[in-house]
Amino acid sequence: MNYTLFAQTDPGLVRSNNEDSVALDETFQIAVLADGMGGYNAGEVASGMATSFILSELVRWMSIDGQQADVAHVSRFIEMCISKSNRSILNAAVSNPQYAGMGTTLVVGVFLASRLVLAHVGDSRCYRWREGALEQITKDHSMLQEQVDAGVLTPEQASVAPGKNLLTRALGVEEAVRVEIHEHAVQGGDLYLMCSDGLTDMLDTRAIAGILATGESLPMMATELVDQAKSNGGRDNITVLLVQAAECASSKPGLMSRLFGTPS
Repeated sequence: MNYTLFAQTDPGLVRSNNEDSVALDETFQIAVLADGMGGYNAGEVASGMATSFILSELVRWMSIDGQQADVAHVSRFIEMCISKSNRSILNAAVSNPQYAGMGTTLVVGVFLASRLVLAHVGDSRCYRWREGALEQITKDHSMLQEQVDAGVLTPEQASVAPGKNLLTRALGVEEAVRVEIHEHAVQGGDLYLMCSDGLTDMLDTRAIAGILATGESLPMMATELVDQAKSNGGRDNITVLLVQAAECASSKPGLMSRLFGTPS
C-alpha cells in the first residue's frame, strides 16, 4: 500500500492565535494532530509539545526497530509516547504559572502496510472515506458522547447541544492519561481525515463527505474543507490532515514492506 499525506491548519476567523498543531512523516507514514487548550498561548504550547515529541519519538524508534515492529509493538510504543508527552505537558504547566491549566487533545495514526494503528485522546477525530461512505472511526471523549452512549441524547441532539467542549480526557490534565487505541484494516482507495473540532463544529458529516467525494487532490480538498468551515463561521482554529491509500502499482516491495515483511 502506498500513502500520500497532506495537512493544513488555519486560525479561523475569530481567534488571533492557533492552538492546533499538526505533524507528519511520509517516510514512516505517521500522522499526529492536536488541539490545545488553556490560557493565553498555553494551548499552542501543549499541542506543539505533544505533536513534536510524539512524531520525533515514533520516527526515531521506527527507524531503529522498524524491522521487528508489528501492530502490537507499535500500539504499545504509541501509548508510551503519549504517556511521556502527558507527563511533560503536566510538568510544564505546574512549573510555569503562565501555562497553568493547559492541555491538549490528540489523534495519532501510524500506517503499516495495509493496517492503521489509530490512537486518540479527547475530541479530535479521524474519519474514513471508503466506497462513497464516510465513517467516524474515533469516538469523542466528551460529556456529550457519554450522554449519547447512555441514551440520554441522540447523536442529532448532541450535535446542537451546549457543552461541546467539555472533555472527559486530555493530555496534561492528570498524572495518567487513558489512551484509546484501535487497529483498522486499510483498503486501496481509502481516504482518512484527521481533524480538530474547529472543522466538525462548522461542518456536518454530509458537507465533509461532499468535499471528499470530489476526488480532487489532497491540497484542494484540504483547502475546501478549511474554506467551508470559515464560511460557516470559523469560530475556532481549523486543522485537517488527509491520508490517501492506494494499492501499489507494481509487485516491487516498497519501504514499508521491507521494514515490516509484508507483501506490497
